[in-house]
Amino acid sequence: MNKNNFDFDETNTPWDDLHEECGVFGIYDLDGNDIASSIYYGLFALQHRGQESAGIAVSDTKQEKVKVFSHKGMGLVNEIFNSEILESLKGDLGVGHVRYSTAGSSTIENAQPLVLNYVKGTLALAHNGNLINANELREGLAQTGAIFQTTIDSEVIAYHIARERLKTKTVQDAVREACKKLKGAYSLVVASPRKLIGARDPFGFKPLCIGKRDNSYIITSETCALDTIGATFVRDVLPGEVVTITSEGIQSDKSMCLPTSCEARCIFEYIYFARCDSKIDGISVYDSRIKAGKFLAKDSPVEADIVTGVPESGNAAALGYSMESGIPYEPAFVKNTYVGRTFIKPKQSSRESSVQVKLNVLREAVAGKRVIMIDDSIVRGTTSDRIVKMLRMAGATEVHVRISSPPFLWPCYFGTDIPAREQLIAYNRSIEDIRKIIGADSLGYLELDRLPQLASGLNICQGCFTGKYPLEPPKDDIRGEYFDKEEDIEKKNSNK
Repeated sequence: MNKNNFDFDETNTPWDDLHEECGVFGIYDLDGNDIASSIYYGLFALQHRGQESAGIAVSDTKQEKVKVFSHKGMGLVNEIFNSEILESLKGDLGVGHVRYSTAGSSTIENAQPLVLNYVKGTLALAHNGNLINANELREGLAQTGAIFQTTIDSEVIAYHIARERLKTKTVQDAVREACKKLKGAYSLVVASPRKLIGARDPFGFKPLCIGKRDNSYIITSETCALDTIGATFVRDVLPGEVVTITSEGIQSDKSMCLPTSCEARCIFEYIYFARCDSKIDGISVYDSRIKAGKFLAKDSPVEADIVTGVPESGNAAALGYSMESGIPYEPAFVKNTYVGRTFIKPKQSSRESSVQVKLNVLREAVAGKRVIMIDDSIVRGTTSDRIVKMLRMAGATEVHVRISSPPFLWPCYFGTDIPAREQLIAYNRSIEDIRKIIGADSLGYLELDRLPQLASGLNICQGCFTGKYPLEPPKDDIRGEYFDKEEDIEKKNSNK
Protein backbone atom coordinates (compact mmCIF):
# COMPACT_ATOMS: atom_id res chain seq x y z
CA MET A 1 0.00 0.00 0.00
CA ASN A 2 1.34 3.41 -0.99
CA LYS A 3 1.03 5.34 2.26
CA ASN A 4 0.57 8.83 0.86
CA ASN A 5 -1.60 7.72 -2.07
CA PHE A 6 0.82 9.06 -4.66
CA ASP A 7 0.08 8.30 -8.29
CA PHE A 8 3.06 6.90 -10.21
CA ASP A 9 3.88 6.88 -13.89
CA GLU A 10 5.92 4.47 -15.98
CA THR A 11 9.18 5.92 -14.69
CA ASN A 12 8.03 5.30 -11.12
CA THR A 13 7.91 9.07 -10.59
CA PRO A 14 5.09 10.46 -8.41
CA TRP A 15 2.40 12.21 -10.43
CA ASP A 16 2.43 15.92 -9.66
CA ASP A 17 -1.27 16.69 -9.28
CA LEU A 18 -2.82 17.96 -6.08
CA HIS A 19 -5.96 16.31 -4.83
CA GLU A 20 -8.79 17.43 -2.59
CA GLU A 21 -10.50 14.84 -0.48
CA CYS A 22 -14.12 14.97 -1.65
CA GLY A 23 -17.39 16.70 -2.33
CA VAL A 24 -20.69 16.35 -0.48
CA PHE A 25 -24.30 16.87 -1.50
CA GLY A 26 -27.50 16.52 0.52
CA ILE A 27 -31.12 17.28 -0.36
CA TYR A 28 -34.50 17.10 1.39
CA ASP A 29 -37.64 17.45 -0.74
CA LEU A 30 -40.35 18.54 1.67
CA ASP A 31 -43.04 17.69 -0.91
CA GLY A 32 -41.96 14.03 -0.81
CA ASN A 33 -40.58 13.73 -4.34
CA ASP A 34 -37.77 11.29 -5.14
CA ILE A 35 -34.39 12.98 -5.11
CA ALA A 36 -31.82 10.36 -6.25
CA SER A 37 -31.49 11.88 -9.72
CA SER A 38 -30.92 15.34 -8.23
CA ILE A 39 -28.12 13.95 -6.06
CA TYR A 40 -26.64 12.27 -9.14
CA TYR A 41 -26.49 15.55 -11.07
CA GLY A 42 -25.19 17.37 -8.01
CA LEU A 43 -22.36 14.85 -7.69
CA PHE A 44 -21.70 15.14 -11.41
CA ALA A 45 -21.10 18.87 -10.89
CA LEU A 46 -18.74 18.05 -7.98
CA GLN A 47 -16.81 15.36 -9.86
CA HIS A 48 -13.68 17.57 -9.90
CA ARG A 49 -13.47 17.19 -6.11
CA GLY A 50 -13.00 13.42 -6.22
CA GLN A 51 -12.84 10.73 -8.87
CA GLU A 52 -12.00 7.54 -7.00
CA SER A 53 -15.46 6.62 -5.74
CA ALA A 54 -18.97 7.96 -5.38
CA GLY A 55 -22.17 7.02 -3.60
CA ILE A 56 -25.77 7.95 -2.89
CA ALA A 57 -27.92 7.08 0.14
CA VAL A 58 -31.64 7.97 0.30
CA SER A 59 -34.60 7.36 2.58
CA ASP A 60 -38.37 7.87 2.39
CA THR A 61 -39.48 10.07 5.28
CA LYS A 62 -43.13 9.22 4.63
CA GLN A 63 -42.58 5.67 5.84
CA GLU A 64 -43.26 4.97 9.51
CA LYS A 65 -40.07 2.94 9.82
CA VAL A 66 -37.46 4.67 7.70
CA LYS A 67 -34.99 2.55 5.73
CA VAL A 68 -31.91 3.81 3.94
CA PHE A 69 -31.25 2.62 0.40
CA SER A 70 -27.75 3.18 -0.90
CA HIS A 71 -25.48 2.46 -3.82
CA LYS A 72 -21.79 3.27 -4.18
CA GLY A 73 -18.86 2.16 -6.27
CA MET A 74 -15.37 2.88 -7.51
CA GLY A 75 -14.80 5.29 -10.37
CA LEU A 76 -16.66 8.27 -11.81
CA VAL A 77 -20.27 9.17 -11.07
CA ASN A 78 -21.53 8.26 -14.54
CA GLU A 79 -19.71 4.91 -14.36
CA ILE A 80 -21.33 3.95 -11.07
CA PHE A 81 -24.94 4.99 -11.65
CA ASN A 82 -27.43 4.38 -14.45
CA SER A 83 -31.14 5.11 -14.78
CA GLU A 84 -32.12 1.70 -13.41
CA ILE A 85 -30.04 2.15 -10.24
CA LEU A 86 -31.30 5.70 -9.70
CA GLU A 87 -34.89 4.53 -10.18
CA SER A 88 -34.40 1.96 -7.43
CA LEU A 89 -33.24 4.59 -4.93
CA LYS A 90 -36.64 5.76 -3.73
CA GLY A 91 -36.72 8.55 -1.20
CA ASP A 92 -37.17 12.26 -0.53
CA LEU A 93 -34.15 12.71 1.76
CA GLY A 94 -30.59 11.76 0.90
CA VAL A 95 -26.89 12.48 0.71
CA GLY A 96 -24.20 11.86 -1.89
CA HIS A 97 -20.43 11.88 -1.99
CA VAL A 98 -17.50 11.90 -4.40
CA ARG A 99 -14.13 10.89 -2.98
CA TYR A 100 -10.42 11.18 -3.44
CA SER A 101 -8.54 9.52 -0.59
CA THR A 102 -6.15 11.49 1.57
CA ALA A 103 -6.93 9.36 4.64
CA GLY A 104 -7.69 5.67 4.13
CA SER A 105 -7.05 3.57 1.07
CA SER A 106 -8.95 3.73 -2.20
CA THR A 107 -11.32 0.78 -1.75
CA ILE A 108 -15.06 0.21 -1.97
CA GLU A 109 -15.19 -0.20 1.82
CA ASN A 110 -14.03 3.40 2.18
CA ALA A 111 -16.51 4.82 -0.32
CA GLN A 112 -19.17 7.11 1.11
CA PRO A 113 -21.85 7.93 2.22
CA LEU A 114 -21.54 5.82 5.35
CA VAL A 115 -24.81 4.31 6.54
CA LEU A 116 -25.37 3.35 10.18
CA ASN A 117 -28.31 1.52 11.72
CA TYR A 118 -28.37 2.10 15.46
CA VAL A 119 -30.77 2.18 18.39
CA LYS A 120 -32.20 5.59 17.46
CA GLY A 121 -32.74 4.72 13.82
CA THR A 122 -30.60 5.36 10.77
CA LEU A 123 -27.82 7.75 9.85
CA ALA A 124 -26.24 8.48 6.47
CA LEU A 125 -23.11 10.65 6.49
CA ALA A 126 -20.81 12.23 3.90
CA HIS A 127 -17.64 14.05 4.93
CA ASN A 128 -15.18 16.38 3.25
CA GLY A 129 -11.95 17.10 5.11
CA ASN A 130 -9.34 15.46 7.30
CA LEU A 131 -9.21 15.09 11.08
CA ILE A 132 -5.88 15.40 12.84
CA ASN A 133 -7.09 13.58 15.96
CA ALA A 134 -8.84 10.70 14.20
CA ASN A 135 -6.28 8.16 15.40
CA GLU A 136 -6.83 9.14 19.02
CA LEU A 137 -10.63 9.12 18.66
CA ARG A 138 -10.58 5.80 16.89
CA GLU A 139 -8.49 4.14 19.58
CA GLY A 140 -10.86 5.46 22.23
CA LEU A 141 -13.84 3.96 20.42
CA ALA A 142 -12.02 0.66 19.88
CA GLN A 143 -11.33 0.39 23.61
CA THR A 144 -15.09 0.46 24.27
CA GLY A 145 -15.84 -2.27 21.76
CA ALA A 146 -16.40 -0.41 18.50
CA ILE A 147 -15.80 -2.52 15.38
CA PHE A 148 -14.74 -0.62 12.28
CA GLN A 149 -15.58 -1.47 8.70
CA THR A 150 -13.38 1.18 7.07
CA THR A 151 -10.03 2.92 7.51
CA ILE A 152 -11.41 6.46 7.09
CA ASP A 153 -11.85 9.17 9.69
CA SER A 154 -15.45 9.69 8.52
CA GLU A 155 -16.47 6.48 10.28
CA VAL A 156 -15.09 7.88 13.54
CA ILE A 157 -17.36 10.91 13.11
CA ALA A 158 -20.39 8.71 12.40
CA TYR A 159 -19.74 6.60 15.51
CA HIS A 160 -19.47 9.65 17.73
CA ILE A 161 -22.70 11.14 16.36
CA ALA A 162 -24.50 7.84 17.03
CA ARG A 163 -23.16 7.66 20.59
CA GLU A 164 -23.96 11.27 21.35
CA ARG A 165 -27.49 10.73 20.06
CA LEU A 166 -28.13 8.41 23.01
CA LYS A 167 -27.54 11.35 25.36
CA THR A 168 -29.16 14.24 23.48
CA LYS A 169 -32.71 15.32 22.69
CA THR A 170 -32.15 15.76 18.95
CA VAL A 171 -29.85 14.45 16.26
CA GLN A 172 -28.60 17.97 15.50
CA ASP A 173 -27.52 18.25 19.14
CA ALA A 174 -25.69 14.95 18.71
CA VAL A 175 -23.91 16.27 15.62
CA ARG A 176 -22.85 19.39 17.51
CA GLU A 177 -21.57 17.44 20.54
CA ALA A 178 -19.68 15.02 18.28
CA CYS A 179 -18.12 17.92 16.37
CA LYS A 180 -16.80 19.38 19.62
CA LYS A 181 -14.50 16.34 19.82
CA LEU A 182 -13.14 16.75 16.30
CA LYS A 183 -9.91 18.55 15.46
CA GLY A 184 -9.18 19.43 11.87
CA ALA A 185 -11.19 20.02 8.73
CA TYR A 186 -14.72 18.81 8.15
CA SER A 187 -17.76 19.75 6.17
CA LEU A 188 -20.52 17.23 6.82
CA VAL A 189 -23.94 16.41 5.47
CA VAL A 190 -25.94 14.00 7.61
CA ALA A 191 -29.34 12.49 6.87
CA SER A 192 -31.29 11.24 9.88
CA PRO A 193 -34.78 9.72 9.46
CA ARG A 194 -36.48 13.09 8.92
CA LYS A 195 -33.77 15.76 9.02
CA LEU A 196 -30.93 16.95 6.82
CA ILE A 197 -28.01 18.38 8.78
CA GLY A 198 -24.92 20.25 7.66
CA ALA A 199 -21.90 21.06 9.82
CA ARG A 200 -18.72 23.00 9.08
CA ASP A 201 -15.60 23.06 11.24
CA PRO A 202 -15.00 26.27 13.25
CA PHE A 203 -12.05 27.28 11.06
CA GLY A 204 -14.05 26.91 7.84
CA PHE A 205 -11.33 24.93 6.06
CA LYS A 206 -13.77 23.34 3.62
CA PRO A 207 -16.71 25.07 1.89
CA LEU A 208 -20.38 24.29 2.52
CA CYS A 209 -23.46 26.14 1.31
CA ILE A 210 -27.25 25.99 1.35
CA GLY A 211 -29.56 26.11 -1.66
CA LYS A 212 -33.28 25.87 -2.39
CA ARG A 213 -35.32 24.57 -5.33
CA ASP A 214 -39.08 24.78 -5.06
CA ASN A 215 -39.78 23.08 -1.72
CA SER A 216 -36.42 21.28 -1.55
CA TYR A 217 -33.40 22.32 0.49
CA ILE A 218 -29.84 21.43 -0.48
CA ILE A 219 -26.58 21.44 1.48
CA THR A 220 -23.48 20.97 -0.67
CA SER A 221 -19.79 21.75 -1.12
CA GLU A 222 -20.05 24.24 -3.97
CA THR A 223 -22.56 26.55 -5.59
CA CYS A 224 -21.90 25.01 -9.00
CA ALA A 225 -23.84 21.94 -7.81
CA LEU A 226 -26.82 24.17 -7.05
CA ASP A 227 -26.69 25.68 -10.53
CA THR A 228 -26.61 22.24 -12.11
CA ILE A 229 -29.94 21.16 -10.57
CA GLY A 230 -31.63 24.54 -11.00
CA ALA A 231 -31.48 25.52 -7.33
CA THR A 232 -30.91 29.02 -6.02
CA PHE A 233 -28.18 29.91 -3.56
CA VAL A 234 -29.48 30.74 -0.07
CA ARG A 235 -26.26 31.30 1.89
CA ASP A 236 -23.00 29.73 3.01
CA VAL A 237 -22.88 27.63 6.14
CA LEU A 238 -20.76 29.64 8.56
CA PRO A 239 -17.55 28.20 9.96
CA GLY A 240 -18.55 26.36 13.14
CA GLU A 241 -22.26 26.38 12.31
CA VAL A 242 -24.61 23.40 12.41
CA VAL A 243 -27.69 23.82 10.20
CA THR A 244 -30.74 21.57 10.28
CA ILE A 245 -33.37 21.23 7.55
CA THR A 246 -36.79 20.01 8.70
CA SER A 247 -40.36 20.47 7.51
CA GLU A 248 -40.26 23.76 9.40
CA GLY A 249 -37.32 25.13 7.37
CA ILE A 250 -33.72 25.98 8.37
CA GLN A 251 -32.55 25.92 11.98
CA SER A 252 -29.13 27.24 12.96
CA ASP A 253 -26.79 26.49 15.85
CA LYS A 254 -23.81 28.87 16.01
CA SER A 255 -22.55 27.87 19.44
CA MET A 256 -19.27 26.53 18.01
CA CYS A 257 -18.50 29.57 15.85
CA LEU A 258 -15.19 31.33 16.51
CA PRO A 259 -14.37 35.01 16.04
CA THR A 260 -13.85 35.69 12.35
CA SER A 261 -10.19 36.48 13.07
CA CYS A 262 -9.68 32.78 13.93
CA GLU A 263 -11.15 31.41 10.71
CA ALA A 264 -8.81 29.72 8.24
CA ARG A 265 -10.29 28.83 4.88
CA CYS A 266 -8.19 26.69 2.56
CA ILE A 267 -6.81 29.15 0.03
CA PHE A 268 -6.46 26.36 -2.50
CA GLU A 269 -10.22 26.25 -2.93
CA TYR A 270 -9.83 29.58 -4.71
CA ILE A 271 -6.58 28.71 -6.50
CA TYR A 272 -7.32 25.18 -7.66
CA PHE A 273 -9.88 22.89 -6.02
CA ALA A 274 -13.21 24.60 -6.56
CA ARG A 275 -14.84 24.81 -9.95
CA CYS A 276 -14.31 28.14 -11.64
CA ASP A 277 -18.02 29.03 -11.66
CA SER A 278 -18.49 28.51 -7.92
CA LYS A 279 -18.62 31.10 -5.17
CA ILE A 280 -17.19 30.29 -1.75
CA ASP A 281 -18.10 32.44 1.24
CA GLY A 282 -19.29 35.11 -1.16
CA ILE A 283 -16.08 35.20 -3.20
CA SER A 284 -16.08 34.25 -6.88
CA VAL A 285 -13.49 31.56 -7.61
CA TYR A 286 -13.16 32.92 -11.15
CA ASP A 287 -12.46 36.44 -9.88
CA SER A 288 -9.85 35.08 -7.45
CA ARG A 289 -7.98 33.36 -10.27
CA ILE A 290 -8.17 36.42 -12.48
CA LYS A 291 -6.65 38.40 -9.59
CA ALA A 292 -3.86 35.83 -9.19
CA GLY A 293 -2.94 36.22 -12.85
CA LYS A 294 -2.95 40.01 -12.62
CA PHE A 295 -0.73 39.89 -9.55
CA LEU A 296 1.71 37.61 -11.38
CA ALA A 297 1.85 40.05 -14.29
CA LYS A 298 2.60 42.93 -11.92
CA ASP A 299 5.14 41.11 -9.76
CA SER A 300 6.78 38.79 -12.34
CA PRO A 301 6.59 40.52 -15.75
CA VAL A 302 8.35 39.09 -18.79
CA GLU A 303 8.34 39.84 -22.52
CA ALA A 304 6.51 37.18 -24.54
CA ASP A 305 4.20 36.64 -27.50
CA ILE A 306 1.36 34.70 -25.86
CA VAL A 307 0.04 33.73 -22.42
CA THR A 308 -1.54 30.32 -21.95
CA GLY A 309 -2.89 28.35 -19.00
CA VAL A 310 -2.56 24.71 -18.02
CA PRO A 311 -6.18 23.47 -17.91
CA GLU A 312 -8.36 23.90 -16.06
CA SER A 313 -7.39 26.03 -13.08
CA GLY A 314 -4.54 27.78 -14.91
CA ASN A 315 -6.82 29.20 -17.61
CA ALA A 316 -8.44 32.01 -15.62
CA ALA A 317 -5.10 33.02 -14.07
CA ALA A 318 -3.59 33.12 -17.56
CA LEU A 319 -6.43 35.35 -18.72
CA GLY A 320 -5.76 37.65 -15.76
CA TYR A 321 -2.06 37.80 -16.67
CA SER A 322 -3.02 38.71 -20.23
CA MET A 323 -5.45 41.40 -19.10
CA GLU A 324 -2.82 43.04 -16.91
CA SER A 325 0.18 42.67 -19.23
CA GLY A 326 -1.48 43.23 -22.58
CA ILE A 327 0.12 40.04 -23.94
CA PRO A 328 -2.48 38.05 -25.94
CA TYR A 329 -4.11 35.08 -24.24
CA GLU A 330 -4.22 31.99 -26.41
CA PRO A 331 -5.27 28.44 -25.49
CA ALA A 332 -2.28 26.21 -26.23
CA PHE A 333 -3.42 22.93 -24.69
CA VAL A 334 -6.08 20.43 -25.64
CA LYS A 335 -7.29 18.50 -22.61
CA ASN A 336 -8.71 15.03 -22.88
CA THR A 337 -12.09 15.65 -21.25
CA TYR A 338 -12.60 11.94 -20.63
CA VAL A 339 -9.68 11.87 -18.21
CA GLY A 340 -10.31 13.43 -14.81
CA ARG A 341 -7.91 15.42 -12.71
CA THR A 342 -6.35 12.14 -11.70
CA PHE A 343 -6.42 8.71 -13.29
CA ILE A 344 -8.62 6.25 -11.46
CA LYS A 345 -6.55 3.55 -9.72
CA PRO A 346 -3.69 3.88 -12.21
CA LYS A 347 -1.29 1.06 -12.93
CA GLN A 348 2.17 1.60 -14.34
CA SER A 349 1.39 -0.63 -17.30
CA SER A 350 -1.40 1.73 -18.40
CA ARG A 351 0.53 4.98 -18.01
CA GLU A 352 2.98 4.89 -20.94
CA SER A 353 1.70 8.18 -22.34
CA SER A 354 1.92 9.97 -18.98
CA VAL A 355 1.16 13.70 -19.30
CA GLN A 356 0.19 13.34 -22.95
CA VAL A 357 -2.82 11.25 -21.97
CA LYS A 358 -4.25 14.31 -20.28
CA LEU A 359 -2.83 17.16 -22.39
CA ASN A 360 -1.68 17.81 -25.91
CA VAL A 361 -0.10 21.02 -27.24
CA LEU A 362 -1.55 22.97 -30.17
CA ARG A 363 1.56 23.33 -32.30
CA GLU A 364 0.01 26.12 -34.37
CA ALA A 365 -0.52 28.21 -31.22
CA VAL A 366 3.06 28.07 -29.91
CA ALA A 367 5.43 27.41 -32.80
CA GLY A 368 8.00 30.18 -33.11
CA LYS A 369 6.61 32.05 -30.09
CA ARG A 370 7.75 33.06 -26.65
CA VAL A 371 5.22 31.48 -24.29
CA ILE A 372 4.19 32.35 -20.75
CA MET A 373 2.69 29.23 -19.19
CA ILE A 374 0.48 29.72 -16.10
CA ASP A 375 -0.15 26.82 -13.72
CA ASP A 376 -1.66 26.69 -10.24
CA SER A 377 1.21 24.98 -8.43
CA ILE A 378 4.39 22.94 -8.60
CA VAL A 379 4.43 20.09 -6.09
CA ARG A 380 7.25 17.70 -7.01
CA GLY A 381 8.02 19.15 -10.43
CA THR A 382 7.51 15.88 -12.30
CA THR A 383 4.66 17.25 -14.42
CA SER A 384 5.94 20.79 -14.95
CA ASP A 385 9.17 19.69 -16.62
CA ARG A 386 7.23 17.50 -19.06
CA ILE A 387 4.81 20.24 -20.00
CA VAL A 388 7.72 22.62 -20.62
CA LYS A 389 9.32 19.97 -22.85
CA MET A 390 6.04 19.50 -24.71
CA LEU A 391 5.88 23.22 -25.46
CA ARG A 392 9.47 23.25 -26.70
CA MET A 393 8.86 20.18 -28.86
CA ALA A 394 5.87 22.00 -30.36
CA GLY A 395 8.18 24.84 -31.42
CA ALA A 396 8.03 27.36 -28.56
CA THR A 397 11.22 29.43 -28.63
CA GLU A 398 10.98 30.39 -24.94
CA VAL A 399 8.88 29.04 -22.07
CA HIS A 400 8.34 31.26 -19.05
CA VAL A 401 6.50 29.56 -16.18
CA ARG A 402 4.35 31.50 -13.72
CA ILE A 403 2.65 29.83 -10.76
CA SER A 404 -0.53 31.25 -9.21
CA SER A 405 0.46 30.16 -5.69
CA PRO A 406 3.61 30.55 -3.55
CA PRO A 407 6.08 27.63 -3.31
CA PHE A 408 4.95 24.65 -1.23
CA LEU A 409 7.29 24.28 1.73
CA TRP A 410 5.20 22.35 4.27
CA PRO A 411 2.71 19.44 4.21
CA CYS A 412 -1.04 19.84 4.69
CA TYR A 413 -2.98 17.94 7.37
CA PHE A 414 -6.45 19.22 6.57
CA GLY A 415 -7.54 17.38 3.44
CA THR A 416 -5.04 18.26 0.71
CA ASP A 417 -2.49 15.60 -0.20
CA ILE A 418 0.59 17.83 -0.18
CA PRO A 419 3.35 15.33 0.61
CA ALA A 420 6.14 15.33 3.17
CA ARG A 421 8.60 18.25 2.93
CA GLU A 422 11.41 16.14 1.50
CA GLN A 423 9.29 15.36 -1.57
CA LEU A 424 8.44 19.00 -2.32
CA ILE A 425 10.54 20.48 -5.09
CA ALA A 426 10.75 23.84 -3.27
CA TYR A 427 12.14 22.28 -0.10
CA ASN A 428 15.76 23.43 0.34
CA ARG A 429 15.84 24.79 -3.22
CA SER A 430 15.87 28.31 -4.60
CA ILE A 431 13.53 29.44 -7.36
CA GLU A 432 16.51 29.37 -9.70
CA ASP A 433 17.17 25.74 -8.74
CA ILE A 434 13.56 24.87 -9.52
CA ARG A 435 13.69 26.76 -12.82
CA LYS A 436 16.65 24.65 -13.93
CA ILE A 437 14.94 21.41 -12.88
CA ILE A 438 11.76 22.09 -14.87
CA GLY A 439 13.71 23.52 -17.82
CA ALA A 440 11.96 26.91 -18.02
CA ASP A 441 13.55 30.13 -19.28
CA SER A 442 12.21 31.93 -16.23
CA LEU A 443 10.04 31.07 -13.23
CA GLY A 444 7.89 33.21 -10.96
CA TYR A 445 5.53 32.41 -8.10
CA LEU A 446 2.66 34.36 -6.58
CA GLU A 447 3.93 36.53 -3.72
CA LEU A 448 2.86 35.32 -0.27
CA ASP A 449 1.34 38.65 0.72
CA ARG A 450 -1.00 38.47 -2.28
CA LEU A 451 -2.88 35.43 -0.89
CA PRO A 452 -5.33 37.28 1.39
CA GLN A 453 -6.29 39.49 -1.56
CA LEU A 454 -7.41 36.42 -3.52
CA ALA A 455 -10.01 35.79 -0.80
CA SER A 456 -10.90 39.49 -0.57
CA GLY A 457 -9.60 39.75 2.97
CA LEU A 458 -11.25 36.64 4.41
CA ASN A 459 -9.02 34.78 6.85
CA ILE A 460 -7.21 31.89 5.19
CA CYS A 461 -4.91 29.00 6.04
CA GLN A 462 -1.37 29.46 4.70
CA GLY A 463 0.21 26.49 6.50
CA CYS A 464 1.50 24.73 3.39
CA PHE A 465 3.45 27.87 2.45
CA THR A 466 4.59 29.14 5.85
CA GLY A 467 4.44 26.18 8.26
CA LYS A 468 2.17 28.26 10.51
CA TYR A 469 -1.07 26.32 10.94
CA PRO A 470 -4.30 27.59 12.52
CA LEU A 471 -4.14 24.74 15.05
CA GLU A 472 -1.30 22.58 16.30
CA PRO A 473 -0.48 19.93 13.65
CA PRO A 474 0.05 16.29 14.65
CA LYS A 475 3.57 15.23 15.52
CA ASP A 476 3.34 12.21 13.22
CA ASP A 477 2.34 12.14 9.56
CA ILE A 478 -1.25 10.92 9.89
CA ARG A 479 -2.10 11.07 6.18
CA GLY A 480 -2.67 8.08 3.95
CA GLU A 481 -3.34 4.66 5.44
CA TYR A 482 -2.62 5.93 8.93
CA PHE A 483 -4.81 3.89 11.22
CA ASP A 484 -2.94 1.30 13.27
CA LYS A 485 -3.58 -2.36 12.83
CA GLU A 486 -5.18 -4.09 15.81
CA GLU A 487 -1.91 -5.71 16.89
CA ASP A 488 -0.16 -2.33 16.83
CA ILE A 489 -2.81 -0.86 19.13
CA GLU A 490 -2.40 -3.80 21.51
CA LYS A 491 1.38 -3.31 21.54
CA LYS A 492 0.94 0.37 22.32
CA ASN A 493 -1.42 -0.38 25.18
CA SER A 494 0.92 -3.01 26.67
CA ASN A 495 3.73 -0.45 26.73
CA LYS A 496 1.75 2.24 28.57
